[in-house]
Amino acid sequence: MKFKLTLKFYIITAIIVVLVGAFASTYFLKFNQPMNWGVTYSWSYTRDELGLDPKEVYVAILDDLKVDRIRLSAYWNEIEEQKGVYDFSQLDYLMTEAKKRNVKVILAVGRRLPRWPECHDPAWTSSTNSIEVDERQLKFVEATVRRYNKYDNILYWQVENEPYLSTFGICPAPNPSLLKSEIKLVKSLVSQPILVTDSGELSTWWPISHSGGDILGTTLYRVVYNQTIGYFRWFTPPFFYWARVELIKKVSPIKRVIVAELQAESWHKAYKNLAEMTLAEHNESMSIKQFKDNIKFTREAGFDEAYLWGAEWWYLMKVKNNYPGYWEEAKKLWNQ
Repeated sequence: MKFKLTLKFYIITAIIVVLVGAFASTYFLKFNQPMNWGVTYSWSYTRDELGLDPKEVYVAILDDLKVDRIRLSAYWNEIEEQKGVYDFSQLDYLMTEAKKRNVKVILAVGRRLPRWPECHDPAWTSSTNSIEVDERQLKFVEATVRRYNKYDNILYWQVENEPYLSTFGICPAPNPSLLKSEIKLVKSLVSQPILVTDSGELSTWWPISHSGGDILGTTLYRVVYNQTIGYFRWFTPPFFYWARVELIKKVSPIKRVIVAELQAESWHKAYKNLAEMTLAEHNESMSIKQFKDNIKFTREAGFDEAYLWGAEWWYLMKVKNNYPGYWEEAKKLWNQ
C-alpha cells in the first residue's frame, strides 16, 4: 500500500512538473520574439485638444519617428458632416502619406472609434430616429471601406472601438446585433483580417470574441486616474495578460490577440486638458520610467504587436514644453 501511494505521488508530481514546464517554457519563450510596434494617430485630437498642426505632427510621426505601423480612424462626424454628403479629403491625405512611405495601416471604421467622446456622431444624428441612424451608419461604413479597400498597405480593418465598454464614453447602449452586421458587412468587402477591440482591464473579452472578428485588440494600462481615489496603479503582472490570451484562444474563435492601445500618454487629471498640465502632473501617470516600464511589461506579457497611445502628446511635450524625452524614447522602438 505504501509503495502504491508513493508511486502515485511520483506519477502525479511528474505530470505536474511536465505541465508546468511546458506552460512556463511557452510563456518565457515569447519574451524573445520580435516585436512589431505602431502608434495610433488622431487628426481631431491633435488639432482640438492639443492645439497642434495635424499635418506637422503626422509627418513628424512618419518621418522622424519612422513608424512602420499606424492606426487611423474614419471619424463619422468629420466625413459625413452633412447627411448623405461624404468628404474624405482629410482621411485621403493620411492614407496617401502612409502609403507613400510603405507604412502599414489599421483603419478603424464605425460609430465608436478611438479618442473621446468615443462615439463621433455627426450633429444631424441627434434629430434622427435610431433606426435611421443605424442604417446611415452601415452605409457610411460601406462607403468608407469601398473607398480605401484599394490601398494595399492596409494591415487590418478595425470595426468599432471597445463597443462593449458601456461605462466609458458618450455613446448609446451596446448593440451586439448591429456590431455583428457591421463586421459581416466589412468581411464581405475586404480580404484583410477584421480587428475587434476591448478593454484589457475592465472586460472579460467573452462577448467581443464571439462577434465575428478575426483578431482581438486589447488595451493595456498601468496607471489610471479616478476622480474619487486619484491615481491608481494596476497590480496585475504580465503573466495575467498572457494567461488571458491563451485562455481566450482556446475557448473562442479568436486565435490572435494584439495590444491595440498601449498606455504611453499621461492621464487627464480632474478633467484638465493635457496641454495645460505641468510636467510634475504628467509624471504622476507617465514618467519616462513608466514609459519604459510599459514597453517592458508588454514584452513580458508575450505580445508580439502593440500600438502605443500618445504619439501626438509626445510631440506636444517636445515642441511646446521643451521636453523631448518621450519622443526620443519612442524613436528607439523603430531604430533598433
